[in-house]
Amino acid sequence: MAASLPKAVVLVSGGMDSCVTAAVARESHRLAFLHASYGQRTERRERQAFDAMADFYGVEQRLVVRLDHFRAIGGSALTDERIAVPEGEPGAAVQSREIPPTYVPFRNAHFLSVAVSWAEVIGAKAVFIGAVAEDSSGYPDCRPAYYDVFGQLVRVGTRPETQIAIVTPVIAMRKSEIVRLGRQLGAPLELSWSCYQFEDSACGACDSCRLRVRAFAEAGIHDPISYRARIER
Repeated sequence: MAASLPKAVVLVSGGMDSCVTAAVARESHRLAFLHASYGQRTERRERQAFDAMADFYGVEQRLVVRLDHFRAIGGSALTDERIAVPEGEPGAAVQSREIPPTYVPFRNAHFLSVAVSWAEVIGAKAVFIGAVAEDSSGYPDCRPAYYDVFGQLVRVGTRPETQIAIVTPVIAMRKSEIVRLGRQLGAPLELSWSCYQFEDSACGACDSCRLRVRAFAEAGIHDPISYRARIER
C-alpha cells in the first residue's frame, strides 16, 4: 500500500509546524525529508530535532543542506548575533504590521528551490512546507499568495513532464489548531524545537516560544518541552 503512494519532499526545520506538516504528508505520501541549516542561532538543536523526527517516521531519504550565505548576508536576528532577538507579546509584529527582526530575507524561496530541485530528481510529486500565515510573526514569505506564485514558477521552471505541487497544509490554521491536529495525527511534538535563542532549554520569552506556549495552552494540551522561563497564556 505505502509503496503505491506518491512521494513528497517535506521541508522539516525541526519546529512544531513542520512536525505536524510531516504528519499530514504521511497520510497521503511516502516521505523524503529535507533540512536546511543556514547559520541560525539554534542550528544544532534544530538539526537534532530533524534527525529525531526522521527516525520517528522511518524516513530513509534525507537531505541536509547548508545555506551559509544567509549568515554572510545578515539582516536577521536569527543569523546575526549583533541583532537582538525580541522578547514580548506573541504576534506583536502582526498587529503593528511591522516585519520583525527575526525575519530572514526571502529565506523560504531558497528552501523551496532546493526542495523542488531534489523533488524533480527523485520523482516526488509534492513539496510540503509548514508555513503559517495568520497566527505567526508576520513574515511576508508565509503568505498564501507567496506559495501560489511559487507554484507557478515551479510549473514554468521544470521539465514539461514534471508535476510538483507546493503544499501548505497548515497555512490557514491557528497555532492551537496545529497543536490539536498534531495530537490527532500522532505527531511527535515532544521532538520539536521552537526557540529562537537557546539550544539546551527553550527561553520561553522570544516570539516563537510565546506563540508555542499560547498554542498549547489554548489547545488544552501539555507542552512536552522545558523552558527557562514559562509564560502561561
